[in-house]
Amino acid sequence: MKELTLVVASKNYSSWSLRPYLALAHTGQPFREVVVALGQADTAANIAKYSPSGRVPALLHGDLVLWDSLAICEYLAEQFPQAKLWPQDSAARALARSVTAEMHSGFAALRNHMPMNLHARQPGEGRAPGVAEDISRITSLWKECRTRFGQGGPFLFGAFSIADAFYAPVVTRFVTYGVELDAVGAAYRDAVLALPAMKAWTEAARHEPPVARYEKK
Repeated sequence: MKELTLVVASKNYSSWSLRPYLALAHTGQPFREVVVALGQADTAANIAKYSPSGRVPALLHGDLVLWDSLAICEYLAEQFPQAKLWPQDSAARALARSVTAEMHSGFAALRNHMPMNLHARQPGEGRAPGVAEDISRITSLWKECRTRFGQGGPFLFGAFSIADAFYAPVVTRFVTYGVELDAVGAAYRDAVLALPAMKAWTEAARHEPPVARYEKK
């Protein structure tokens, strides 16, 4: 079988890298991991070795190169259907794709003012205009998914799916910035944080040195 290689950026900061990492880990397929440190003089050159867009994550599978988080996850779902990365029920799958796409393209205020930083604990910070509305929208989405389709397990659609991979960085932001959650949101947060792949990623991030330009002032 052709080797899978996932190229990611510094694990403490790269929310986009975390998403396909969790999806790929869930497939159970062996893969090689390349971590490109952010904020270094050779960062751009090192990324360019793997990604034609100059951005990571990137997935290399034989001669194929994919460089977008959602495209990578969709490819993994097609290549490894036994992993069931999308819900099997058609209505649940449609909603899962919708909430994933909303995360992929939206929530700019949250992204800008509450960047992912697994090292940090900054409760109460990042509450700029628009952030509260993003938090409210996200937590309402979580509640809707859990209420409608979450009976089979602790994740948004019961079993783990790409939707959970996409909201995992938000879970970490809520921890970093001390966002209070209701019972549904807190239980979902804890389920995501308890994923073995999430624990492995977080542990690896702890061994990375901080990068000043990505530290929120």
